[in-house]
Amino acid sequence: MKTNFKIFLKGLIDVSPLMIPVVPFGLIFGILAIDIGFSPLATMGMSLIIFGGASQIVLLQLFSGGASSLVIISSVGAVNSRHLLYGAVVSEHVSDLKLFWKIIISYFLIDQAFARSNEYFKKNNHKNKYYHLIGGGVTCWVIWQTTTFLGIILGSAIPEKLGLSFAVPLTFLALLVNDFRKIINVIVIITSGLVSTFGYNYIPYKAYVIVAALTGLLIAIILTKIIKK
Repeated sequence: MKTNFKIFLKGLIDVSPLMIPVVPFGLIFGILAIDIGFSPLATMGMSLIIFGGASQIVLLQLFSGGASSLVIISSVGAVNSRHLLYGAVVSEHVSDLKLFWKIIISYFLIDQAFARSNEYFKKNNHKNKYYHLIGGGVTCWVIWQTTTFLGIILGSAIPEKLGLSFAVPLTFLALLVNDFRKIINVIVIITSGLVSTFGYNYIPYKAYVIVAALTGLLIAIILTKIIKK
């Protein structure tokens, strides 16, 4: 049986290639947070507590747009809701662990770590395989916190008049590039974008993000069922 450290190291190595695009993402978050008006302490605390790149960028976008606290919290929760599915998949592999360790593992259960560890879990059946997820998650955590910190330093050094708010939508566009390969994804993206754009001035409480996301989800479900038929 492999030792816990070797499995941990395997998780670290497996997830490392996926950290390349995380580096600029973390830098952008740290820079933008300072540019929008967050203090270095609040920015670092956000990365430590939320620990979710996409949801943190959404938070910045809504905050800079003047959205209410309820809308911001709801939107961040909606973006992070995918982790409920991750937890359901991983639960069968950690069912023997104590609650304390399950909570620790859930904190590190992010996109990249889940993707690699889920593949590892399918191919391995030893009891301590969850160390692979911890290894991948810790790697993601270190990279994200480090790049956030570097972004804070860079953000503090950039003049306010330069303005970097435009980098938020550009970052999301970069994340969506791969999704343009499928027609369903393109339709969902365009529909959500239109709802968000037109709803910006008409949907109360700045809830256009939530409405756009729900609309996109509904369209995706309908199109998927049509294609299957």
